Amino acid sequence: MSDLQFDAQGRLRHLLTLEGIGRARIETLLDRAAGLRAAFAAGQGGPRPLAGRTVVNLFFEPSTRTRTSFELAARRLGAEVVNFDLAGSSTSKGESLEDTLATLEAMQADAFVVRHRENGTPARLAACARRAAILNAGDGNHAHPTQGLLDALTIRDRHADFSALTVTICGDILHSRVARSDLHVLRALGTREIRLCGPVRLLPDAAEVGSAVLTSDFDAAVEGSDVVIMLRLQKERMDAALVDSPDAYFERYGLDARRLRRAAADALVLHPGPMNRGVEIADDVADGPQSRVLDQVANGIPVRMAALVSLLEHPLPSPAEDPDR
Repeated sequence: MSDLQFDAQGRLRHLLTLEGIGRARIETLLDRAAGLRAAFAAGQGGPRPLAGRTVVNLFFEPSTRTRTSFELAARRLGAEVVNFDLAGSSTSKGESLEDTLATLEAMQADAFVVRHRENGTPARLAACARRAAILNAGDGNHAHPTQGLLDALTIRDRHADFSALTVTICGDILHSRVARSDLHVLRALGTREIRLCGPVRLLPDAAEVGSAVLTSDFDAAVEGSDVVIMLRLQKERMDAALVDSPDAYFERYGLDARRLRRAAADALVLHPGPMNRGVEIADDVADGPQSRVLDQVANGIPVRMAALVSLLEHPLPSPAEDPDR
């Protein structure tokens, strides 16, 4: 999948996963996001490098933060945005995703932002795209690259040196595309220690996480952590029998003020949302001074602007120029 992301000149052609794209490219994306954030600060107008381009949102799963921030990002950069109406589209009549993509590409769409419940769907579309760029807005439990980038930017705003950080990610690691993309970006940026915590039944195999620490002891995992990233239970992707009651889960894996005191004094608290208050996080932590949840939301726009600009700043190939067709 990583090879699909680059063109013949080694430039980023699609954004499907953060795995394998390298530290330098990730830092360039974060720097660009920070620059765009500054350029559009305080509601002022900024550059419009995507004027005349068309971005299509193909969301086959519900989304609030990701879909809205991609739309705002594209519009602020000057692009036209088409929000694909799944219920009223030909996919409801049996048209394949590949044919839908080809149809919209023929209308000169330049980029597709894709969210789908099945792993690999954005890569499947990237493999058959003739000219358009594909951005993965979350596929199954596989990857959510722009979420990983915005989490990294939120952390970097406070801590420039990732090699000095201990980061704990707690919750449903097994079913979380956010956890996987966070793991990829944190490793690429040289994070000193990454701890993955959750019930044994919701932890991935050790072989998948490399040097990250796997544990079911949240009190031990949060001890001394500089960043604590909480995840919701992915109930739509799991057997209900995998978890106990919400109250029992919160008792063992919920982040409350008492547990947060085990972390570093200035530890940051992140959550990709939507939050299940009283299940994985307490109100006083979610709304407390160490919470960076709303910063994450705000950073989603410049990060997605940076991704769109990086993919579309070079002329896209025409079908006739594509050497693979």
